[in-house]
Amino acid sequence: MAPDVEQPPAPPEGGGARWLPDARRRLGRGLQVVARSGTAVTTTLAIFSALVVGAVIMIVTTPQTLSAWSAFPSNPGAALGSSWTLVTSAYTALFVGAVGSPAAWLHAITSLSPPALTAAAYPLSETLVATAPLLLGGLSVSLAFRTGLFNIGAQSQLLAGAIVAGWVGFSLPGLPWPVHLPLAILAGAGAGAVAGWVPGVLRARTGAHEVIVTIMLNYVAANLLIYLLSLPAFLPRGAANAISRTTPASARLPHLAGPGLRVNAGILLALAAAYGVWWLLQRSTLGFRFRMVGASHDAASAAGVDIRRMITGSMVIAGALAGLAGVVEILGVSPQLVPGFAQNLGFTAITVALLGQARPGGVVLAALLFGAFQAGGLQMQASTTIPLELVQVIEAVIVFFIAAPALVRAIYRIRTSGTGFRLFSQGWGG
Repeated sequence: MAPDVEQPPAPPEGGGARWLPDARRRLGRGLQVVARSGTAVTTTLAIFSALVVGAVIMIVTTPQTLSAWSAFPSNPGAALGSSWTLVTSAYTALFVGAVGSPAAWLHAITSLSPPALTAAAYPLSETLVATAPLLLGGLSVSLAFRTGLFNIGAQSQLLAGAIVAGWVGFSLPGLPWPVHLPLAILAGAGAGAVAGWVPGVLRARTGAHEVIVTIMLNYVAANLLIYLLSLPAFLPRGAANAISRTTPASARLPHLAGPGLRVNAGILLALAAAYGVWWLLQRSTLGFRFRMVGASHDAASAAGVDIRRMITGSMVIAGALAGLAGVVEILGVSPQLVPGFAQNLGFTAITVALLGQARPGGVVLAALLFGAFQAGGLQMQASTTIPLELVQVIEAVIVFFIAAPALVRAIYRIRTSGTGFRLFSQGWGG
């Protein structure tokens, strides 16, 4: 005799149609449990929504697809098919350019051929190369956020770190690698710290708002680089173009996967910095004081915290992190200083910090996402007619949705008890 098997309850009298509302309610309750914290679900839906907006932009800006849609009443299949082909090909190229082709990875793993492994891993290598400076810059901005400061001058601190690290690199070519590379890294981080100290001490001592000061310092650093590239100390002998001398191999970050792939130790430095910032904020007394000042100056002052010291110290550490971003760029990616070096990298770091909710773990994921967009966008532009600027539009839309979690929850009809996005900078009122 067959064992008893638990049977589902019989549908209520009146037919299965009456089960639908109850099933929907159970499903809705399940979604509320998943979405209770709000942040992860909202972020995922924000990214998905941005990709949808990007798809719409592709469709309305491509002449062939618009032509197909003009004939939609008579041939709807052609319009839908053309749009689907356009969007899937673009996003497939974006994915392949970011992490590699699944077929290439399968061939590389099954054959274990070094050339095949290099070819398969090249897109992922480019993603990690783009991620490292974005991660360090995002950590810089997020640390300042947690102290109630808006470090919009990560670009100037990044340039300061790149200038000094590059100068140490090409002006001391005779040093051995174990001495030369650490010296260049420390010099770049120190230069970034000094560039962060200036707005920090001005804010702490005079009340000058860090947004205004750091914006002005961005212009100072950019024009200082142009001036330095006119001096003999920076230019190669007999050079006429504004391009600095090349950083020697003794000061370059080592490659992690051979000369065929550009991924270097900069990504390890960035991940170590992310762990260090997490430990500082969550496990140290200094980090607790930073967060206390960011939450309330009055409460921190009443608790005996030196507000001026915390503001200055936070900007110094933030500047050092941004300086390391410049170090990774000059010693690992672009070995020469040029006008417009690492242009807009510091501003993109602000976006990374916002997307990562100003938390080290979130900043790591946001930097990986933006690094994938940067690497995959080049492949998308090369394989399709979609310009690289669309990736920047998608990034901006992601931040727009992240900054408006109530809009995302309203679109997808998700209720949450979480607070969603929180602004860590205290704004103009200080």
